[in-house]
Amino acid sequence: MSDPKKDDDALRVPAAAPLEAQIGAALPRFVAVMRRLLGPGGCPWDREQTFETMRPFVIEEAHEVVDAIDRASPDALREELGDLLMQIVFLAELARARGWFGPDDVVDAISDKMIRRHPHVFGDAQASTPAEVLERWERDKAREKGASGEPKGALDGVPVAMPALLRAVRVGDKAARVGYDWPDAEGARAKIDEELAELDEAAASGDATRTEEELGDLLFALASWSRKKTIDPEAALRGALDRFTHRFRDAERIANEEGRPLAERSADELDALWRRVKARAR
Repeated sequence: MSDPKKDDDALRVPAAAPLEAQIGAALPRFVAVMRRLLGPGGCPWDREQTFETMRPFVIEEAHEVVDAIDRASPDALREELGDLLMQIVFLAELARARGWFGPDDVVDAISDKMIRRHPHVFGDAQASTPAEVLERWERDKAREKGASGEPKGALDGVPVAMPALLRAVRVGDKAARVGYDWPDAEGARAKIDEELAELDEAAASGDATRTEEELGDLLFALASWSRKKTIDPEAALRGALDRFTHRFRDAERIANEEGRPLAERSADELDALWRRVKARAR
């Protein structure tokens, strides 16, 4: 159990250090904040949370960090990184309550891993290019054991809960590192045509299960082609959704200003309005 007096001391706001002098010394203060929230007399909502209830918040905060990166906003990124850090410290405190590990164990484990995985920085190994670093990284990972004590497989470490499109890229990338890949983007592009034809055939058959499987294969092929072209399909789709949202709202606004909402217009009228909006956007 935490010591209230020590926790009160840890909660005091330290003097802000200049950027070049910051070494993470403020982290103990936040750990103390979380211990207070989760301890006796803390926040009722926080105290009833579990690993399972926190799961969606971890995913949401990670996405908000990505959004802040895309907006290139230092203030937003600082805030969202703090929110993501809160999830990490929160989960570490839940683990401490179960007797599993604490926040220092989390930090020490990742520090040890980074040192172990970078012998060209912390040891005598040589790696002068990003490609050499990646090759050594994968080779060192392959020598490590998984939780079961068995050697790790090429696809280990790709979270099943990862967004499917992003997971498709990561799975393809890891498979490619052991030679399981097309030699160039043309091979992946041909696979798209093959999978599209199989999707059309499945849809024509009326077999819903097979159609879903073929659609998945097509999306995976598109992700593979994107990877070969060094295009982030997740970012590409986000961009498409952003453009659609902006144009749809413009069309909606114009329709309302003209006194005839979208729902009251024919398909041809909607198409004409959409073309007007696209032309204005250009």
